Amino acid sequence: MIEMGNYQWVLGNDLSKLLSIPSQSCTKKLIPILISLMSLLQLPIPAIFLYSIAAAAVLIYVPYLLVAYGRVLVGYDLSAPRAMFDKLPPYAQRATWAHQNSFETFMTFAPAALMAYITGVNSPTAAVAAIAFILARLLYSIFYIANIPILRSLMFGIGSFSSATLFYLSIIQVRG
Repeated sequence: MIEMGNYQWVLGNDLSKLLSIPSQSCTKKLIPILISLMSLLQLPIPAIFLYSIAAAAVLIYVPYLLVAYGRVLVGYDLSAPRAMFDKLPPYAQRATWAHQNSFETFMTFAPAALMAYITGVNSPTAAVAAIAFILARLLYSIFYIANIPILRSLMFGIGSFSSATLFYLSIIQVRG
């Protein structure tokens, strides 16, 4: 069980053992990640766009770590790896969906960040949008795997808005 504020989520015995996150240390583990993301704001804005693309590419595979763990638990079948999806624990199934959705959103974010980089967008708003996308996608996967649909949907919206912001700022930059 993970507790955050007034909310509690039951992840299942196997996942809880894997994560082994006591309720009070959950926040303590997330704070350094958030601080390191915010320290990206000290970089030049064009560098933020490039680093955010690389980070988004890595985040695609973070949920897959739990899929791999779930496959090990049920016995990995080399002859039919896709057929074992129904045998996976629910958290691993959700991790699969988070992994697949990460590919889909990357296809929108990467061109948006590249457009901002190429067109020379140099605004703090663009930097915040790029970092917000990374943070939202990290939290999206966590909330998806933990089966918290409302927060997952909020993170999806923030990520989509971040990509749209980069597209918009790039078009404004080109139009002068």
